[in-house]
Amino acid sequence: MPELPEVEVVKRSLKSLMLNKTIRYFVIKNSKLRYKIDHKQFSNIKNVKVKSINRKSKYLIISLSNNLCVLIHLGMTGKFFFVKKNDLKKLSFYYNKNDYIKKHDHLIMVLRNNNKVVYNDVRKFGFIKIIEKNHLFKSKHLKNLGPEPLTNKFNLGYSLGYFKNRNLNIKNCLMSQSFISGIGNIYANEILFKSKIIPTKAVKELKKHKVKNLIIATKKILKSSIEKGGSSIQNFKSANGMEGTFQDNFKVYNREGLKCSRINCYAIIKKQIIGQRSTFFCPKCQK
Repeated sequence: MPELPEVEVVKRSLKSLMLNKTIRYFVIKNSKLRYKIDHKQFSNIKNVKVKSINRKSKYLIISLSNNLCVLIHLGMTGKFFFVKKNDLKKLSFYYNKNDYIKKHDHLIMVLRNNNKVVYNDVRKFGFIKIIEKNHLFKSKHLKNLGPEPLTNKFNLGYSLGYFKNRNLNIKNCLMSQSFISGIGNIYANEILFKSKIIPTKAVKELKKHKVKNLIIATKKILKSSIEKGGSSIQNFKSANGMEGTFQDNFKVYNREGLKCSRINCYAIIKKQIIGQRSTFFCPKCQK
């Protein structure tokens, strides 16, 4: 599932392709997603300008000139393709490969110059909704999210206050969107390794210096992944077809049975199921 860095990468690529452009109309090819796409809503939206494209947690928000917003969650396999008319060899080359299954196209945004932005989702766990701008952050999807980890709101005071008297283990806490938003299984594993914290540690037992290390590690890893275009483990690409390379920097995720990468640590990376998710850690480095 795309996490904060991947969604941020998609946001930036969409911004470069769509910001201040006019969407002539929407075409719904297949309405079957996590929530059924509302044909009537989208068919009534025509000739609207893209005012801004933002990210909140793992959600994309395309704000339109008619005070409506397109709220998007990529689910497990959602991705965008930019199809440039009369120039298939550049931005849309990978859209036309034989391994690309166009039957999984769900929604197409047709721009004024007849270029297209296509949303494709093989497993159909993503969704696309129209929400009025004034109601956006009151929606069930956004209203209970914790602070963005790359902002100053995610700090030592906030974290210590949240952890106080909580028995929740740190792995599940990092993945709780009410604590901080946007982190999933991959980055929770990598953050805890960098912080030298065992995933099963109860948050109320974390010392102040450990919490400080956790915050620093979170920000560093997320920023690094964004800079590297995210993690392309299966089929993740930005809207202009670029794969990420942060997966080449994984220290523990999916490395069960391999040696720890830390200097002078020869322990073997272990795997444990925590909260029904595969969790990878070094039993020596992480305490």
